[in-house]
Amino acid sequence: MTKPSILVIGRSGQLATSLKELGGDRVVTVGRPEADFQTPETLAGVIDAHKPEFIVNAAAWTAVDLAETEQEAARQGNHTGPARLAEEAARRGIPFIHVSTDYVFDGKKGSPYLESDPISPVTAYGRTKAEGEAAVLAAQSRSIILRTAWVYSAHGRNFVRTMLNAGAKNPRLRVVGDQRGNPTSSDDLAAVILGIVDRIRETGWQESYAGIYHATGRGEATWHELACHALEQATLYGRTMPEVEAITTADWPTPAARPADSRLDNGRLERVFGQTMPDWRESVARVVRRLMEAEA
Repeated sequence: MTKPSILVIGRSGQLATSLKELGGDRVVTVGRPEADFQTPETLAGVIDAHKPEFIVNAAAWTAVDLAETEQEAARQGNHTGPARLAEEAARRGIPFIHVSTDYVFDGKKGSPYLESDPISPVTAYGRTKAEGEAAVLAAQSRSIILRTAWVYSAHGRNFVRTMLNAGAKNPRLRVVGDQRGNPTSSDDLAAVILGIVDRIRETGWQESYAGIYHATGRGEATWHELACHALEQATLYGRTMPEVEAITTADWPTPAARPADSRLDNGRLERVFGQTMPDWRESVARVVRRLMEAEA
């Protein structure tokens, strides 16, 4: 059996990088200007050039605060562009996997969100991502949407790397301790996507596969707890543990409001595809090890 070809939109992002690392030669990553949501006419050309069996959209406008003032650009990256990509996939009968976010919820439920829970985004970023979900599902019946959260990795800009860099320079850090969610390794998310692709290839497309899934690291944390765990792991490689003070959201105001509790329930992902995400603590330890070994 030949390896499936997977076209990933979003070459330089954390998830695209992880997909390429884990998927090897069966994964092709493309980005701007070859495939650009700001110029959606490029999308058909890149699909026809690579003739993939599957398309993964890992590209998005992820500048949450900037989206409040650059709403049209955020909509292009999170709604208009993905919708056009889904349309092109539908025309060619190619299954489409689209990555979304916990920010489609307002964080007020008080327990982990199910896919069936009503969405209520409180930011421009969350609204454009929610619009993108609806547009993708309307454009391509063979679409799978994976909502994820708090993504980190050994590459790119992310919270874990920021904390490690800050902890190496400062004896005392202040980190928000009243927002709760599911830290997610981009490597773990990439492994889930590759597992979904393998399942579809084995069984053929099933109507039951379509729709929205939650795919986050197992377990929950606050940003403060995530920072402490990453910094504690770094002490195993000779780093000094800084003091990490837990502060409130009010102590760290941002242009875009953050959901206070955006935990997601991964049950449907496990039931339908048999995919279980690792515990976030284990995955953070692996990422910190990679970063520390790269410095040695």
